[in-house]
Amino acid sequence: MKKPFERVVAEHADTVLRVCRAVVGVHDADDAWSETFLAAMRAYPDLPDDANVEAWLVTIAHRKAIDLTRAGQRHAVPVADLPERPSTVGLPGGTDHDLWRAVRALPGKQRQAVAYHHFAGLPYREVAEIVGGTPEAARRAASDGIKALRTTLAERDRGASGKADADAGACADTDPRARPEPRGNAKPKGATP
Repeated sequence: MKKPFERVVAEHADTVLRVCRAVVGVHDADDAWSETFLAAMRAYPDLPDDANVEAWLVTIAHRKAIDLTRAGQRHAVPVADLPERPSTVGLPGGTDHDLWRAVRALPGKQRQAVAYHHFAGLPYREVAEIVGGTPEAARRAASDGIKALRTTLAERDRGASGKADADAGACADTDPRARPEPRGNAKPKGATP
């Protein structure tokens, strides 16, 4: 017997949102998520009882993401005011914008393979069925994607660390409290003989 659709939404909502964010980006993820569950709600009565619901939802999300991407390429959406900073709405517990930007910058197949395998937890066989190709190709695309993410984030961390070191060095040059204490026979300024 199938679960009520409301329980399906409750159990898989976060996974589908992560997949949508990885594939279409933060700004369009909510639309892709909504379209996914609307389509799923209409098709749910015909879904076999033994079907893998999560894989089915990720497949729908994949197709909705493609539809959204194509629609976005056809026309621009003008906005009155630009946001002052990226939205954190819908981020499940995270605000690491650099990570999402890095995921978004991956080539399409790598981004999809990372999203479907690492975010949704699908096996490579099911990832291959969704994106096309073999399970080995899906594994390779996910591996290359993770490697690219590690490289990108490591470079970010090195940049941040180098800036912090440079800031500390600049501070040591100008802040008298950061100067080393005199040693040996040297007398500190103001000391009585």
